Amino acid sequence: MKLAYIPNAITLSRLFLVPVLILALKDHRYLSGLIIFIIAGITDALDGYIAKRFNSVSQFGAVLDPLADKVLLVSAYVMLTVIGHVPFWLLLAVGFRDLLIIGGYLVVTSMMGAVQMHPSYLSKLNTFVQILLVIVILTQEAAALSFPRITQALIFLVLFTTVASGGHYIWQWVIKRELEPVAGPKKS
Repeated sequence: MKLAYIPNAITLSRLFLVPVLILALKDHRYLSGLIIFIIAGITDALDGYIAKRFNSVSQFGAVLDPLADKVLLVSAYVMLTVIGHVPFWLLLAVGFRDLLIIGGYLVVTSMMGAVQMHPSYLSKLNTFVQILLVIVILTQEAAALSFPRITQALIFLVLFTTVASGGHYIWQWVIKRELEPVAGPKKS
């Protein structure tokens, strides 16, 4: 019996945490924001584990999971920019990269049909560094600590990995044309 609804329900819970995170950050409740962000991260690991472990991977979940990740991370960056912890230019870089990837995917699929998306190691590093920056900022604010050099180094590391991974996607899609069509039903 496939239990595809369980990982998808967990992923949806991550989406429902986003407005709660936004409200916590709006009110400068950094400890609450940190806890919500960490719980959301745990749901990301949990839904993936359950989907793979119990062979309950679904097409809906394959689209919903990265969407929930992006909504959570971009929302955190927007709020941290609004309340003055992340520079606006970094939000632009992070947001534009995500729009580039989504827009590029839509263009490619409209021309070629559905294609497999495989995040590169550079993209995974970028996501890790983006998450780390959010956690460091929230932890510093929640604990009334200040490590400006660490924060600044992470801000520039996020910028570097964001630009590099965005460029890498362009390289893969446009220059090398490394696109793998989604296997559809076999025709007889």
